[in-house]
Amino acid sequence: MIIVIDGPAGSGKSSTAKEIANRLDIQFLDSGALYRAITYLWLKSDKPDKAKFFENLPNVQLRTEYRDQTFYVQADDENLTDKIRTQTVAEHVSEIASHAEARSFVNNFMRELVKTDAYVADGRDLGTAVFPDADLKFYMDASLKERANRRYLEMKEAEKSVTLEDVMENLRSRDEKDQNRKNDPLKKADDAIVIDTTGKSFEEQVQEMIGIIKENTTIN
Repeated sequence: MIIVIDGPAGSGKSSTAKEIANRLDIQFLDSGALYRAITYLWLKSDKPDKAKFFENLPNVQLRTEYRDQTFYVQADDENLTDKIRTQTVAEHVSEIASHAEARSFVNNFMRELVKTDAYVADGRDLGTAVFPDADLKFYMDASLKERANRRYLEMKEAEKSVTLEDVMENLRSRDEKDQNRKNDPLKKADDAIVIDTTGKSFEEQVQEMIGIIKENTTIN
């Protein structure tokens, strides 16, 4: 079973999906972390020619695990869990994620992963491109100001120099790129349930979505 939560960056998808997974005792899949991992690997290799980078991408051994409320990502023998949560990675992730080769790699990885067990996954095109037949689809959104503040609070511990203005501009730019990219742009699936989190507490949005899940799936 797969429940998907799409929406723009900073709308609360990951934190909400994690909490839903914890409370319903199901698996959590962070698709954004997978794209961040690929972006980190590209940056680490000194931004090589993208064609060569994507040609070698299928050779990367990607592994994930969700435990202790943390989504762990490993590429080959390197733990990327903390390394992918920097402003530098955030500034380049849309650039890398816009390529068909990157999306194919990540999408195939996720489809294989969810063949067993029940998952809740968050992303931008899960309900439209990756899992069009998902058991349940949500689309989360919030104002740019609220999304930027959430992301800033998330990032400032890992990167002390980041400012709220930097984060807001990054989100504005990512929204533009995500909505207008050629391959699998960000958009709401026709059958997705919209959850606008502007002005809502975290508990309110989690309870609302859990109620919908229990009403529309076999998960209790």
